[in-house]
Parts: sequence; C-alpha cells; structure tokens
Amino acid sequence: MSNEVIETITVQGEGLTLSLMVWRRFRQPMPGLVEQILAINPNVASASSFLAVGTEILLPVSTQRAGNKIDVVRLWS
Repeated sequence: MSNEVIETITVQGEGLTLSLMVWRRFRQPMPGLVEQILAINPNVASASSFLAVGTEILLPVSTQRAGNKIDVVRLWS
C-alpha cells in the first residue's frame, strides 16, 4: 500500500526550475523526486528548463518521504 498523495502546484513566478520548486516545497534534498515528477508530468519534461507561469505540476508527496530527515555528519567535533 502506497502512502502517496498527489498535490497540484501552479507556477506563479518566472525563472523557476523544477528542482527549485521541489526545494522550496520540502526544504531538504529529495533524491529521485524530480525524475518521478517528470515521469508523471510529460508536459513539463518536454518544456524548457524554466517553468512557464501558470503551469500546473502534479507533485507526488509521500508521507513517509516527507517525514524523513537526513542526519548531519560532522567531520570535526
């Protein structure tokens, strides 16, 4: 059973990339999420690297993924 929820985001500013939108939404690295978004949004994959204002993007939000935190590794204490 998947814990996926689909959220629709509308691009409201110029000069935005998909990876920037993902960062603004989650505020943490989300490995593989940009590729997953491109797979379910073929119109975004065929467009330029900057998203057009008004473009709607389906964003899969995993409740499991959204709660994961990355541990900080400190090389010197």
